Amino acid sequence: MDRDSFRPGPLNEVARVPAGDRWDLVFVRDLRHPPEKVWAALTEPDRLAQWAPFLADRDLGAPGDATLSTVDGDRTWPERATVRQADRPTLLEYTWGEGLLRWELTPTESGTRLTLRHRIDQPDLAPKMAAGWHLCLDVAGHLLDGDPVGPIRGGEAKEFGWDELRAAYAERLDSPKS
Repeated sequence: MDRDSFRPGPLNEVARVPAGDRWDLVFVRDLRHPPEKVWAALTEPDRLAQWAPFLADRDLGAPGDATLSTVDGDRTWPERATVRQADRPTLLEYTWGEGLLRWELTPTESGTRLTLRHRIDQPDLAPKMAAGWHLCLDVAGHLLDGDPVGPIRGGEAKEFGWDELRAAYAERLDSPKS
């Protein structure tokens, strides 16, 4: 696909659920690839670099410390991370700064149901996070299809429909449009 013609796909299943004194953004995406292939995209640094909002300093497929560097244009911000659980190819859980990401991969007849649970501090962050993950996972889908478009992250996301996605997810989550 020509990067300039990239447009985000339809909204995904999304929810915001209480998690103690924080919240989990629950984001569900069906992918037409087997769990092993999706697992590789979630754990291998060279694949993550092509779709994720961060760069990983190591393969995330094994427990232990890592560094995930958030990317926005030419700037990066390294943050400590710890892979807490890596059960190939069904469950990956790691911290990223103050956040916690839990990726659940369930095989389906046509591929994989990917469920992301991203722990957030404030409920009004959910639409913003959902819009960002939506774009990242659209890009990951193209990568898995063998049709890479390159990462869309940071401020560049606004050029690819992030504002509209944020507003649509805010409405879906029935939260203030922030």
